[in-house]
Amino acid sequence: MALIRQVLGEDGENSDDNGTRRIFLALRYNKGYTGSYSTVCRVCRKNGITQKKKRRPNGLTRADAAAQKSEDLLKQEFTANSPNEKWLRDITEVPCADGKLYVAPVMDCFDGVIVGLALDDNMRKELYVNAFEQACRQHNAFGMIFHSDRGSHYTSADFRVSLAKHSAIQSMCGTGRCFDNARMESFFATLKKEKLYRINTENLPMSVVKSIIWRYILCY
Repeated sequence: MALIRQVLGEDGENSDDNGTRRIFLALRYNKGYTGSYSTVCRVCRKNGITQKKKRRPNGLTRADAAAQKSEDLLKQEFTANSPNEKWLRDITEVPCADGKLYVAPVMDCFDGVIVGLALDDNMRKELYVNAFEQACRQHNAFGMIFHSDRGSHYTSADFRVSLAKHSAIQSMCGTGRCFDNARMESFFATLKKEKLYRINTENLPMSVVKSIIWRYILCY
């Protein structure tokens, strides 16, 4: 319970945004917690921390039922022995005064560094391909395991051509299994908690929010 209180205390004014899933991710990747998710749920419920159940948001990406899927090669093992061995990928949306901004980072499991980043006002294929290509060029990387959800953009011919060009091995989360990409989920939770929730992005132009995110991820 002491660790949970630490997580809530670190969130300050945003502590009310923490559900049990986000608390679990923060405990696991920021506090070294090795217990189970069910234990966190039980402790939160016992101490009156559990929020009322909210509507689960729709995922940003949609699976392509006709496309051949790749298996989950990571099995929730998000550590690596060397750089460019395992890369993670996901996408989140940020509301701005003039529309939605889509943030698509690529994370290296070795040290948690964001090695590629693309931001745009749409989710066309270029958003997915550009960040991966940028990361490969900048780090002279090839042959990595590239792990993502099962969205249709990741099963598209264009994206798989890009993977093949860099000898990348594709890995995909199981359907509806958010913990299969938990380390990237934890990164998004930290980005929103430490920066985005505090500046009220809905009142800022997208160009300003882009600049804030670039500086936070690539500088801070």
